[in-house]
This record gives sequence, structure tokens and C-alpha cells, in this order.
Amino acid sequence: MVDIGQIAGLRMRVRTFVESIVNPQSPINPYVRLMRADKPTGTWLLLLPCWWGVAFSATYFPNLWLMFLFAVGAIIMRGAGCVVNDIYDRKLDCMVARTQQRPLASGEIALPQAILFLLGLLALGLGVLFLFNTATIILGALSLALVFTYPLMKRITWWPQFFLGLAFNWGALLGGTAVMGRVDSTHLLVYTGGIFWTLAYDTIYAHQDKRDDIKVGIKSTALLLGGNSLRWISLFYTITIGCLFLAGMAHPDGMGRIYTWGILAAACFAAMQLSLWNPDDPGNCWRRFTANRDFGLIVLAAIVAGRIFN
Repeated sequence: MVDIGQIAGLRMRVRTFVESIVNPQSPINPYVRLMRADKPTGTWLLLLPCWWGVAFSATYFPNLWLMFLFAVGAIIMRGAGCVVNDIYDRKLDCMVARTQQRPLASGEIALPQAILFLLGLLALGLGVLFLFNTATIILGALSLALVFTYPLMKRITWWPQFFLGLAFNWGALLGGTAVMGRVDSTHLLVYTGGIFWTLAYDTIYAHQDKRDDIKVGIKSTALLLGGNSLRWISLFYTITIGCLFLAGMAHPDGMGRIYTWGILAAACFAAMQLSLWNPDDPGNCWRRFTANRDFGLIVLAAIVAGRIFN
């Protein structure tokens, strides 16, 4: 029998924890902001390719235990990636209006504390990774090279968004190995499509900071593409959709018509978001960026429906 008192107690503990996170005076709050747990869009964008990989590999419905493990891993590793980024960028962040209040840049957290926190997150991530099979453990360990090098790319190339795509979509490959113990052409196509998806949404994101980036010498596709960004982003989305179509065709069991209609729905959603985009309005850029979570969920629904109803 369900104990109403226990449920009420659990709800109270969850509420207390959430309040401790959002309370600026809480000692936890700076670490929550350091790992961007207060801004979950990035976690979704890291998680969804993992779920795509698991769903594509499913015989029928995706393995919920694997989906849960990837969700926990995405929260931890996205947090670790943000800490690495802020360690590298702590001096640059002081010169950019949107990032001046980040915990390292503002001095709320000292560098040694951030490093210890990073080591703790990496240890937790390693613990989650060891719950997967051997192929996934090896492939997941290799992703650390991308986690530690991506934040440096904005200093040396106009295409840091491409390197973010390599890192953020690695989960499409991990999802395949977690289910099948190997990567096939379907997962490689999903991974490639995900890279171009990241090029699209992170170029939109980078338009928020283009004025400050010019001042401090940070490179981005937003600055490189400038007034032609809309055309290029449209191309990136088109390639993403094309790769997802090809992934459906390459699937050994087929994905069916419902998958095709789902991917078309995702394409229409992306087109609608681009029609609303104003590259000179930071608030609008943020809204168009966060809408990519819904794009990814539409793709996920198409994959799951394709496996169930094919």
C-alpha cells in the first residue's frame, strides 16, 4: 500500500532541494550555475543524440534503463564540459556582458574549487560509464578528448561549432554500442546529421555574443558567416534532415512511412523557427536556440514510432 506520509515527505525533500538550487544565497547555487544545471537546454542537446542512437538500435521500444543511464550521464558530463569551458574562459568571461556573472569569472568560486568539482563530476561520469558494456566504455572514454579540447577551438578556428558538434553528438554512436555492441552506418549517419544540427543551433546561439566576441577576439561561425548566416543555417538543417532520412533508409529493418512523416515534421518545425529568427536580437536568438530541444524530441518521436509501427 502506498504510504501517503512517505510521498509527502519525499515531495518536501525535493522541494527543499530545488529551493536550495534557485536560492542565490545557498552555498550550492554557484556550483549549480557553474555546471549550468539551471539552464537545461544544453543537457537536452547532449542527451537527445544518445536517445536517438538507442532508439534506432531498438528492436521495438527503446531500452528505458539505457535511456535513464544516458540521462544521468548527460547531466554529469554536460556539467563537466561547462566547468572545463569556464576554467579556460574565466578571463574572457569577465569581458563579455552575458558571462560576467559566471561563478569563476565573478570570483564566487576559486579555481582550485572548480578543479576539485570537475574531478568529482568526472568520477561520477566514470561510474555511470562503467554500467555500460565494454564497447561503450571504450568509446565513452575517447570522448574525453573532445570534452577537453572543444573549449579551446574558439581561439584558433572560425568553426568551433563544428568541434562542439563532434563532442555533443558522440552519444549517437554510444547509443548504438550500448544496444548492439557496435556502430553501423545508421549511427554514423545520425552522428553526421547531429554535427550539422549543432552547427545550426550553435551558430544561432553565437549571434547573442557577436559584438563582445569581436572585442575580445573570440572566433565563431556567427562572425564568419555574418549576414549570410540564415542561408548557411538553412543548409545545415537541410543536411541534418537529409542524414536522418538516409539513416532511415540504411536501417537494416527499415523505418517505415511514419518515420518519414516525423522527420518532415521536424523539418517544418526548424523552418518555422528560422522564419522567426532575428540575428540582431539576443533574446530572440536564445529562444530560437532553446527551441532545438523540441526539434530533437520530434526526431526522437519519429524514430520510436518508426521502430514500433514499421
